[in-house]
Amino acid sequence: MPAELFVGLMSGTSVDSIDAALVGIDGNQFEVVAMHTTQYDTNLRQALLTLKSETTLSLSDFITLDHRVGRAFADATSALLLQSDTSSEAVVAIGSHGQTLFHQPEHQYSGTLQIGDPNIIAHTTGINVVADFRRADMAVGGQGAPLAPAFHEYLLGRNSGKVVVNLGGIANITVLGDPAIGFDTGPANSILDAMTQKHLGKPYDNSGQWARRGTVDSDLLSTLLSDPYFAKPAPKSTGTDYFNLDWALRHEGANNLSPQDLQATLTELTAITVANSIKAHTTNSTEIYVCGGGARNEYLMERLTAGVADARIKSLDETGVSGDACEASTFAWLAHRYLSGQPANLPSVTGAAKAVVLGSLYTVG
Repeated sequence: MPAELFVGLMSGTSVDSIDAALVGIDGNQFEVVAMHTTQYDTNLRQALLTLKSETTLSLSDFITLDHRVGRAFADATSALLLQSDTSSEAVVAIGSHGQTLFHQPEHQYSGTLQIGDPNIIAHTTGINVVADFRRADMAVGGQGAPLAPAFHEYLLGRNSGKVVVNLGGIANITVLGDPAIGFDTGPANSILDAMTQKHLGKPYDNSGQWARRGTVDSDLLSTLLSDPYFAKPAPKSTGTDYFNLDWALRHEGANNLSPQDLQATLTELTAITVANSIKAHTTNSTEIYVCGGGARNEYLMERLTAGVADARIKSLDETGVSGDACEASTFAWLAHRYLSGQPANLPSVTGAAKAVVLGSLYTVG
């Protein structure tokens, strides 16, 4: 086993669960030792989802949510360590992303907000925590996102020309070159899950079966694709505060479709915007590694494959790092970078003026 153990914690824009990864790091050697996924308590998840749509809350409610999410992240860590029979003393540090509530990179007063009090995580688990990874990049002019491309570069090589696609609540890509390019391409699981929950009462469209039975509406698809975000050059990042179900339903024609046809159209939107982003920065022979929950959506993967023609699509699992564990592993690696005093942002990706060390340390004692 590699020399040092770290835990990475991540909850994405879908706000469905907390991924915890136990990883071993020794120089260029990286190993995912164990992974555990903890579902959010139903009431807590609903409170977070409601806030994402309303974007306002009292200071008391904010403190309550920050505390509750911190407890949930601590519990996810404890479950991971119990599952892997690992003592807290064996772990060097936890890298915690937290739960994003709001992200405004292109504003006179840019900033981002992730909750999940790292002090609670540290004192509950007995492990030092590195958190608040995005704001140092934003302080030097960056978008604060995406941060995973630096980890992808570490895994796959700086000049490999390979592409990593993360199909999370928001989709993003990394194109590994000199320099690397990475950005959020637009909506993915967040809108598709919201549609499924609203119309089927299920958490997600299993394998895309519901969307597969629908018909893509070309007029609405063209209207959605005309959103200025898609034509905007990188660096760029976005979130569910912008791309959400309300965004889709505001467009003319969306409310005239059957829910199934709308789901098919939104699935096609994700596939096209990811495929167009890849083709704009690569050749047809590119190797594409896919991770995130959308990688298990068979219909979405079929549409993405059709969109990138001769490119070779693979699971990130083939690199030795589970695609399901990739985002949580990123933040374990970022904690390692922080403690090593090494910069971890890629200015070519985020638009930052320089490379900086990311994160802040929260100690047990």
